[in-house]
Amino acid sequence: MIENEDKRTFIEHIIELRRRLTHAAIAVAIGFGAAYYYSDVIYVFLAKPAMQGLPKGQEYLVFTGIVEPFFIYFKIGFVGGVVLASPVIMYEIWAFAAPGLLEKEKRWFAGICLSSAVLFLAGVVFAFYLVFPFGFKYLLSFANDGLRPMISMSDYFSLVTKLLLAFGVTFQLPLGMLVLARMGVVTARRFASWWRYAIIIIFIAAAILTPTPDIFNQLLMAGPLIILYGIGVLGAWVFGKKKAQE
Repeated sequence: MIENEDKRTFIEHIIELRRRLTHAAIAVAIGFGAAYYYSDVIYVFLAKPAMQGLPKGQEYLVFTGIVEPFFIYFKIGFVGGVVLASPVIMYEIWAFAAPGLLEKEKRWFAGICLSSAVLFLAGVVFAFYLVFPFGFKYLLSFANDGLRPMISMSDYFSLVTKLLLAFGVTFQLPLGMLVLARMGVVTARRFASWWRYAIIIIFIAAAILTPTPDIFNQLLMAGPLIILYGIGVLGAWVFGKKKAQE
């Protein structure tokens, strides 16, 4: 009898998961249609940092294959569809997980999801509007009369998406520290004692992720990450200490 009830509960969860995934897939499909329709406009917007660094009269990108623009626009449609559907996706995740959470856990889950989205967006905006203009301008400054840049659509789109994703993920640093402290894995005091190692790791990450090797662009990324690490230590101290008292 108990086995039948457990089996029925498991099947109900699978059915519910399928329903949630179907809703998310429909939202992504709708978002894909909207993003693909404006994919050329979106690509021109993404290409602005590179175009601003190109020599006058050469403010354009090239494609080296007949089907290259089609596939790039298709990728833009898919990525844009996921971005546009992200509120629906987050809601479906919440709706599936919420029934099994306590009221206190629901508040934490919602707070973490919202904070993660805000931090990711902050990393993307920071990279696109502050790091990219300086980075691409420096890289393209090597052009001269005997050396002309020819940037292909696929190479540029691949580089930009990887960098935006990297910056969005690295800006999750304080949230990850807070969660670890809240779980009791690492204390705020331990995070604070690791500040020397954290600065070294941050500069190594900045050297890898920034599009140029010069110290100025590395500081553009390392500076905010150091500040975010300090915010993470503060958050770990407040919420980690609260958990210990409880």
